[in-house]
Amino acid sequence: MDLVLEAADRHLLTPYVYPAGWPEGEPCRQLLSLFAITNLGALALYLLFGTLSYCFIFDHELKKHPQFLENQVRREISYALRSLPWISVPTVALFFAEVRGYSKLYDNIEDSPYGWSGVFLSMLSFLFFTDMGIYWIHRGLHHKLFYKRFHKPHHLWKIATPFASHAFHPVDGFMQSLPYHVYPFLFPLHKVTYLGLYIFVNVWTISIHDGDYRVPRFLRHIINGSAHHTDHHLYFDYNYGQYFTLWDKIGGSYKSPTSFEGKGPHDYLRKLREK
Repeated sequence: MDLVLEAADRHLLTPYVYPAGWPEGEPCRQLLSLFAITNLGALALYLLFGTLSYCFIFDHELKKHPQFLENQVRREISYALRSLPWISVPTVALFFAEVRGYSKLYDNIEDSPYGWSGVFLSMLSFLFFTDMGIYWIHRGLHHKLFYKRFHKPHHLWKIATPFASHAFHPVDGFMQSLPYHVYPFLFPLHKVTYLGLYIFVNVWTISIHDGDYRVPRFLRHIINGSAHHTDHHLYFDYNYGQYFTLWDKIGGSYKSPTSFEGKGPHDYLRKLREK
């Protein structure tokens, strides 16, 4: 995040926003800047990719499903916009720790223990680490001690749209993002790679709520896609994973998507039309 902060300081904040006497490295200024950047960035990613997915990928026939709520899209967006600023508060604290040099993020490929191969391997390990972390956090949020208070609001959307992707209770949203932020404090990671992965995970979160269940047949039971996550919203106790089905299979919570068996939401709508 320090790359984004440096660019913002150089091109906008120092020349146009802050007083000339306020040093760029002053902690209060950095916290204030990070709060603004994090909120604007999250809002831009959510609205841009959510809108693109809703307009060009989401099947609007799903809005005819009886479990699609009245004014659902507006409610999803409203809930997400209220939650994002609160989610950003602890997130900014972690970004601040990165900016102050407490993480293992590095600037140059030469700083990688294994060069370019180390960068590539770190991308893979990031995906597997965060997938594991999110699985257990997500499954924990389904425990009766936490579900009603924190995770139930996200399950209001049984037939989700891409705008449901960030419509979480703030505690729920931050907890499920925590593995992304913890990783660079534990393992070396290139700064540009981290920014790219941060964008990717936000886009992926939108994609598993987009109602497009198509996936290559040989990946159907490997990749946790929209079909898997739709069944999670519908049937509650299955498919907690983020990218892969690995941890669901290890944890005994894997469910083959009903959409792959001719029993999904589209099939239900087709049967309604045939009656």
